Amino acid sequence: MEVEELRKYQQENDCPTPSGKLMIIGGGKEREAILKHYVDLIKVDNPVIELVTSAGSVDVEDTYREYREIFEKHISCTVNQLHHDRREDIQADEVEQRIKAADAVFVAGGDQLKLTSIYGGTGFLFLLKHRYIYDGLLVGGTSAGAMVLSTPMIFAGNGADEMIAGEVKITTGFEFLRDVCIDTHFVARGRVTRLAQVVATNLSTIGWGIEEDTAVIVENGTEARVVGKGVVLILDGKESFGNNITEFDKHQAVSIRNLKISILPEGERFDIHQMNPPHK
Repeated sequence: MEVEELRKYQQENDCPTPSGKLMIIGGGKEREAILKHYVDLIKVDNPVIELVTSAGSVDVEDTYREYREIFEKHISCTVNQLHHDRREDIQADEVEQRIKAADAVFVAGGDQLKLTSIYGGTGFLFLLKHRYIYDGLLVGGTSAGAMVLSTPMIFAGNGADEMIAGEVKITTGFEFLRDVCIDTHFVARGRVTRLAQVVATNLSTIGWGIEEDTAVIVENGTEARVVGKGVVLILDGKESFGNNITEFDKHQAVSIRNLKISILPEGERFDIHQMNPPHK
């Protein structure tokens, strides 16, 4: 399908354009510089920021204090902590009221599968996405908190496993971005093959490999730009052919031909592809 024809179909769709923003961070320990970009996206006075630390299992209070100190250093704000280790611990009324009152939400790192298993299908997630679409809510995340914002979402497959066809495990993320798979700590941990496997399982998927201390900011649902000191790799498989991803029962190294890769530093802008008609 030609680009102009595709755009025509997209314009005919009555799905709302998200009024909020996403900031998707590739992890890293030098947090203050990249989080300054997040704070700069908040356009209200004395905002309320909800920090979700549920992906973590150790040093959670230290994580909360570190983020709170960074946010408060750059803006006059209230930083609250949301943390749940089990789905049954969610106090729905309290959590939902806090999301309704928030001006920004940030999801810290840890285990992305813990996030989806706790919050999937809850009023918390429904309101988070609803406010992002209709109320201009800023949603940010780093490491696992970034990976969970996409669908598909990687939850397993590291080291030698990522080279074996079928050993990278994926599930449904929070779906703020569809047909986009986010991987983090990308250059530092050498995750190109891992992300390429995900793209090969469904070639309508675009892979974003985000390096540490680097982020992608998304506005209007499809307009993306890179900030930070590293790079973002975009893996596009629409013209790929000859992969062996379906032969996962043979326990052999993955093969993917003709994969397109773009490397984008700070200041680069790109459009998020929409190969499927947007729908609610």
